This record gives sequence, structure tokens and C-alpha cells, in this order.
Amino acid sequence: MKKSIIFLYGVLSYFVFFIAFLYSIGFIGRLLVPKDINMGMESNLTESIIINLLLLSVFAIQHTIMARPSFKKWWTKIIDPAMERSTFVLLTSLILLLIFWQWRPMTDMVWEVQNETFAFILNIIFWLGWLIVFLSTFMINHFHLFGLDQVYNNFKSKPPTGLNFKEIFFYKFVRHPIMTGFIIAFWATPSMTTGHLLFAVVTTLYILIAVKFFEERDLKNEIGEAYESYQKRVPMFFPFTKFNKSKK
Repeated sequence: MKKSIIFLYGVLSYFVFFIAFLYSIGFIGRLLVPKDINMGMESNLTESIIINLLLLSVFAIQHTIMARPSFKKWWTKIIDPAMERSTFVLLTSLILLLIFWQWRPMTDMVWEVQNETFAFILNIIFWLGWLIVFLSTFMINHFHLFGLDQVYNNFKSKPPTGLNFKEIFFYKFVRHPIMTGFIIAFWATPSMTTGHLLFAVVTTLYILIAVKFFEERDLKNEIGEAYESYQKRVPMFFPFTKFNKSKK
């Protein structure tokens, strides 16, 4: 019974993640959602900035703390280890939905591309970013990344499996293609409002800081010399760039 409940919990967490992921595309791209980044209850500029920064800070704090190995070690003494990733995914997804719900629009225009061809190209790049995110998850193990692999193995009484370090497809060109895709998707728009710009700037800064100072350190500690060699050869986010290469 316990294994069945944990399995259903993992499936539910994945379902919530999938809703949040699809909604995030509509929220940023202003497509087919009841409330996008430029819609909702308007406040004065100062209040909007404060509320939006608080919302993004909640996401950053939760995501950073719960992703650390030290937290996972403590957390899995309280909950079943098979539930750890699903719980992380569920809380992350719920916080994203909270951001979408409570986001304060800031609709002053920063730039607006009038040329239809350039606007079309930017929209294509926007979708390319999300496609990179989606495909990159499958290149490492989509179902493990979002907790389904763990709850399924637990349900079948199989030993847990981890993510194997592999340099394949996008990972041959950048070390963090999922984050590359997010950055592209957040910035590629023919109509950039101040609210969208705030979202893009803060999330990009968070990605840069979190990956550089936390994720990379954890990966080096876990994988060792193989990852250090990978750092020297492959840029962090953007192909064929030297400034993203980690120095020894």
C-alpha cells in the first residue's frame, strides 16, 4: 500500500509539473492562458516590482535549498527517499503556479518589433528555446529528472538508479542546455514589456548564479575529474564561447 501511494504521489507531482511547464510557455509567450505576464491586477510600479521580486525570490530560495545534496541527505531522513525528487518537483511547480497567479503586470513597452519578418524570427527562437529545454531533459533521463523513475523503481522493488554523466547531443556543445533553452525562451520576444524584462533579467541572473556557484560545485563533487575535464572543454551555456569556460 505504501509503495502504491508513493507511486501515485509521484505521478500526481509529474502531472502538476506538466501543467506548470505548459502554462509557463503560455505565460511568457502570452498564448492561450487566462493570465499571462502582461495581464492581471495592476499595482503601482514600486509595489509591482516588490511583489514580483518576492515571488521570484521564493522560487529561487526553494529551488536552491532543496537541490543541494546536504538538504537531500537531511530531508530523506524525514520522507521516503523515493519521494524526494517528486516532492522537489511538486513544490517547484506549485511555486511557479503561484508566480503566474500573483504576478503583477508592468506593461510599459521596452521594445516592440514592428517588422513582421523579424517578429516571426523572434517567435521561432522563442519556441526553439522551449524545444531545447524539453529535448535536453530526455538526453539525460527525463523521467528520473522529474521523479517518475524513482517512484516506479520503488513500486517494483528495484534498486534506485541515478543520472549517468554522458556527453551526448546538446551536452557535447554546452554543459547546461536546459538552462540555455530557458534563457533563450525568456528573452526571445518581439514585444518586451518592463514586467517581462524584470522576469527575464532576474531569472537569468538566478540561473547564472545558481549554476556557477552551486550546481557546478555539486557536479564536481559527485563526478570528480571527469566533470572537471568537461568544464575545461565545453562552455557552460552557449556554444563556441570562451567566456563561459570554467578556469582551473
